[in-house]
Amino acid sequence: MDAPKPMASDHACTRCGASFVNDAPLDALGRCAICRRGLWGFDSAYSYGFYEKELRELVHLFKYQKVYPLARPLAGRMLAAIPKSDRFDVIVPVPMHWRKRFDRGFNQSELLSNELSRHLFVPVKSALRRSRNAPAQASKSFAERRSSMRKGAFAVRDANSVAGRRVLLVDDVFTTGATARACARELKRAGAAHVTLLTLARVDRRPVAPPGRARTTAATTGGN
Repeated sequence: MDAPKPMASDHACTRCGASFVNDAPLDALGRCAICRRGLWGFDSAYSYGFYEKELRELVHLFKYQKVYPLARPLAGRMLAAIPKSDRFDVIVPVPMHWRKRFDRGFNQSELLSNELSRHLFVPVKSALRRSRNAPAQASKSFAERRSSMRKGAFAVRDANSVAGRRVLLVDDVFTTGATARACARELKRAGAAHVTLLTLARVDRRPVAPPGRARTTAATTGGN
């Protein structure tokens, strides 16, 4: 398997990192429409690469085949996506419902967070809990994902662990952002000063076209 490549896009939102075919959706500050309207709960977002090819295979090996040693090299890729000037007070993994965690045996976001903590010298806090076990998200549309995350899907365990702090929220894959949005909003309600989302991979939602032509149809895949 070839090494996964970092995400590359000529046109991307300066705040959430969303990629676009051209700069038409971006304002003078480079923000997309969602960021201009303040609809994301997080303040910034970074991902190492697009959720495709080698990186997608690695995510599946780690997440579904339980190849735990991959946590270290994958976290290393995530570190490369964070600007060196960014500083954090606490790392918070996106939680799983206890039933799903029991079935899988581990939370991949926690494993990645623990590896990130070793390099950033920032403590990991399980500040969030998933209070509702939503059905699998992979086949849902953006509207369905957003709806399933809307009411009480997450809650903060201890507001003191995040109040006034710069939080690094960690997950494996950014698909529509519905899960991250719900988590970030709860962290902000608990008093978090700043929330940065960090994921290993991000679904490329730019239009896709046949080989040799510009991208023209929406991409779809699994994740949160």
